[in-house]
Amino acid sequence: MAEHLPNKPVGWTFSNQIIRSATSVAANYRAVCRARTDKEFIAKMGVVIEEAEVLTEDLNINDLKKECNELISIFVASIKTVKQRLNRQS
Repeated sequence: MAEHLPNKPVGWTFSNQIIRSATSVAANYRAVCRARTDKEFIAKMGVVIEEAEVLTEDLNINDLKKECNELISIFVASIKTVKQRLNRQS
């Protein structure tokens, strides 16, 4: 997708942001999988959601946007599940 953007400063800016956000989602999700506590899981998953949301704002391709929104829904549901578990433990 980034390769199809115009070879101009504005295209470079969007291309760099898309690439950074896409790789950040994956890298931060890996960190989520290694979380040591529920609170750490929630915090790290919040970062994943923020980066995925950046992608949905920048994308004009419906299939990719739909996939990003589906992933965001999964991540949000994961946070809700852990928060419910934390509330039961309190």
